[in-house]
Amino acid sequence: TILEPIIKVEVQAPEEFQGSVVGQLNQRRGTILSTENSEGYLTAVAEVPLNSMFGYSTDLRSATQGKGEFTMEFAKYAPVPRAEQEEMMKAYREKQAAERR
Repeated sequence: TILEPIIKVEVQAPEEFQGSVVGQLNQRRGTILSTENSEGYLTAVAEVPLNSMFGYSTDLRSATQGKGEFTMEFAKYAPVPRAEQEEMMKAYREKQAAERR
């Protein structure tokens, strides 16, 4: 089993962008833990694989007209989905075979 780091992400943005924020987190294989609206702002908490978070800052700012912010902190390790594990193992085997030549 291959494990990957999972990051706890907390996003704050105006609530008018709630659909975009939640959609982006889901698109990055995130699991939404909670969402809360107060005083016109959305706070969404999710767990997302670290590998999926590269480039998120730019995407969030684009989706929220520059008004969204987020914080990240390590949460845990979790197994990589089976299909991705197989792709990773295949790439590793190909790399090893190329190095032996």
